[in-house]
Amino acid sequence: MIELAPSILSANFSQLGAQAQSAIDAGGTVLHVDIMDGHFVPNITIGPPVVASLRKALPDVPFDCHLMIENPDDFIEAFAQAGATWISVHQEACVHLNRTLHLISSHGCKPAVVINPATPVDTLEEVLDIVHHVLVMSVNPGFGGQHFIEGSLRKIEALARIRQSRGLTYRIEVDGGIDLTTVADVVRAGADLLVAGNAVFGHGNIRDNVGKLLQAARATTLTRA
Repeated sequence: MIELAPSILSANFSQLGAQAQSAIDAGGTVLHVDIMDGHFVPNITIGPPVVASLRKALPDVPFDCHLMIENPDDFIEAFAQAGATWISVHQEACVHLNRTLHLISSHGCKPAVVINPATPVDTLEEVLDIVHHVLVMSVNPGFGGQHFIEGSLRKIEALARIRQSRGLTYRIEVDGGIDLTTVADVVRAGADLLVAGNAVFGHGNIRDNVGKLLQAARATTLTRA
């Protein structure tokens, strides 16, 4: 099942609740929330209070909280209490990745792991059996509106092969540069969770943008082996 996770990083924060609701009403099923600390990535976004406020506006929507932060263990409980549904942490930021993923689970959230463009898939081999999804960054994290890195397709394909060969159930999420020119390639490679920010919120009508992305993604599944 292909799902679209609109990323609020590209939304108008003065209309955050309304724009997020529009994206969900149009067919988005998960709201992607980028948390940046200005240390792990060169940008600062939001913290638990904004997530908690957004949760009040969208009480029933799954929140996919992507922690692009140092020392994520120190903040997992706060984001869980604020309303996170899924919490993903970067392999590169976690000294004890297995422990961190179990910590996420202990707070009632689905655990996920993220890899940056320069991080190989095989660094995740020992945790693939305990994650809800793997997030492949197809841009260098920190800013929206970047161009898709083509080498990410090989990672998606590798994760799809591993999932099948080992009989695992994790989902494959992709974040960065997802738009009408790249979505088909990403889906063909094996992704089933698509994060899109600028392509949803950056221009035009939010509902139309979501509809076109989902239509292109789901049409591609008909040709995917």
